[in-house]
Amino acid sequence: MNKNVRTNVSRRSMLRYLAWSPLVPWGATNGLGLAQGADPVFQISTAAQALNVFDLEEVARAKLPPAHFAYLATGVEADATIRANREGFAKFQIRPRRLVDTSRVDMSVQLFGAKWPTPIVLAPVSSLRAFDPDGDIAVARAARVRNHLQILSTLSTASVEDVTAAREAPVWFQLYPTSNAVVTRALVKRAQAAGCPTIAVTVDNPTAAGRETQARGRRLDSRDCTACHPTGPGAFFRSKPNFDGLDMSKTSALTAQLTWDFVRDLRDMTSMKILLKGIVTAEDAALALQYGVDGLIVSNHGGRGEESARSSIEALPEVVDAVDGKIPILVDSGFRRGTDIFKALALGANAICVGRPYAWGLAAFGQAGVERSLEILKTELETTMRSMGTPTVSAITRSFVRRT
Repeated sequence: MNKNVRTNVSRRSMLRYLAWSPLVPWGATNGLGLAQGADPVFQISTAAQALNVFDLEEVARAKLPPAHFAYLATGVEADATIRANREGFAKFQIRPRRLVDTSRVDMSVQLFGAKWPTPIVLAPVSSLRAFDPDGDIAVARAARVRNHLQILSTLSTASVEDVTAAREAPVWFQLYPTSNAVVTRALVKRAQAAGCPTIAVTVDNPTAAGRETQARGRRLDSRDCTACHPTGPGAFFRSKPNFDGLDMSKTSALTAQLTWDFVRDLRDMTSMKILLKGIVTAEDAALALQYGVDGLIVSNHGGRGEESARSSIEALPEVVDAVDGKIPILVDSGFRRGTDIFKALALGANAICVGRPYAWGLAAFGQAGVERSLEILKTELETTMRSMGTPTVSAITRSFVRRT
């Protein structure tokens, strides 16, 4: 069997697996092996044909090698937290108001003094060149065209300087504090020198173990991956330009070693605004205030960092209440629809970060796919705001949602 045939067989096997995999939103398909919301008649051939972000997911699923799609799709163990992130939105109903003039809708928000036309933020996603050759650069260009705030991953496949140039504006920098203090300090200084105004510290990723969907995808992939994934001390970081020039031979980017002392020390390292990404409880939100954090991102790492089976949307209200308006709160994990975004805004989030939807677009159609994913979500949010009687984001209050 030649290599192409083996690859096609592997892809078909992966598709069959994904048809019943728990990673599929809501734990079900539409009967044709498609994620809920995807077009059951034909697979789209251009980004413009996508009716929702799930259409982009289906193209990404078909185009990507099994290991790459599994890396993007994986959660932890049985993927219960991934399912919870989607199911959580159904636990909140929207209460529409009538006879409100919504002929003009203003979706703009302010974050640390900067005004953005929508509350939709591009969350940090690592290894984007696994989905498209232009990777982070294509995403930055799409963010520039659509004027969205972008948060760049520490593990990006383009440097923070190159991404900033492609975006033609400063980006926020997501930080994995490493096990090596010298490396961590160098990353912080590099981000600040590149003009990043804000650093978002991931605190919810102590281990990469238990990612069963990712492991199964690798088994289904018959390619020789050693050229792109060399082995040996520090090999993982060789394709990650933000680590250029740093000795990574004995360094890990996981966060098992983190304590609140690091947050205190980080304040002495930088003048950038500091956000903590991965706060999901009132207790930790209160501690963040005590340690002088400038903002929070309510997140469970998209279900990749823990098997809590608790959605980020369900965690959001207690964090909002604990913070009591003192600092901005962003939220991510599981956002796929404009109604999802509306519910988070109603529960008190200042902005919403999306990751997989734009990564699907990138894998499907490159920059055009990223732009289309953002356009879809923006249009859906605008439609929701009109139909619910909220002409501005500030008008979206908790009175608009009810827990079922």
